[in-house]
Amino acid sequence: MIRTLIVDDDALTLELHRSYLERIDGFFVGGECTGARAALTAVLEQPHDEPFDLVLLDITMPDGSGIDVLRGLRSRAAAVDVIAITGVRDADTVRQMAALGVYQYLVKPFPFAVFHERLTAYRTYREQARSTAGEATQAEIDALLGRTTGTIPIPKGLSATTLQKVTAELRSSGAAVSASEAAVRLGMSRVSVRRYLEHLADSGIIGRSARYGSRGRPETEYRWIRRASGDD
Repeated sequence: MIRTLIVDDDALTLELHRSYLERIDGFFVGGECTGARAALTAVLEQPHDEPFDLVLLDITMPDGSGIDVLRGLRSRAAAVDVIAITGVRDADTVRQMAALGVYQYLVKPFPFAVFHERLTAYRTYREQARSTAGEATQAEIDALLGRTTGTIPIPKGLSATTLQKVTAELRSSGAAVSASEAAVRLGMSRVSVRRYLEHLADSGIIGRSARYGSRGRPETEYRWIRRASGDD
């Protein structure tokens, strides 16, 4: 679960964002703050065995700004991700937050659909960051940086989230698998999984070869391509 701190000086907004977050799988509201100083204290003094993973951070608060909070966190090397949620549209503020490593900048007001899209994208990024090890592909590097620029375009009908799951399965399996075997592990249909595997193979990310059995036509198997430097 992604332990989340919600920071906003408006009680109704806190309640709204809490209700939004509780509707998205994988997130847990670990705390709420209504001020800048309280937010900084909450993150820095959180027990080591229960750290916050994510802060939904307002910019304008009575006792300080979200920029102050983020600067304080970065100066103390706090390993926490931040998504700014604010009504501030000033370009200079956006640039400052970006320079301090904010993951997303979400402008109020917004519907649940937009909130869901951004938080789901963050969850996917976090899963990618935790699963990637060793030598990374360009697509994985872009994903770790929260970027899409430079990645191979995804064909119409394929999901970026599902593509990452299929990629992670191939990478962790350590052995060649068929579309049928991967489908069982992923809980998907063989036809659907095969489309993702073929896309990865066409992109040069995985290899494919024929698997010959005792009878019948050979079955295609797919394997993660190990790099010379010792990729996992």
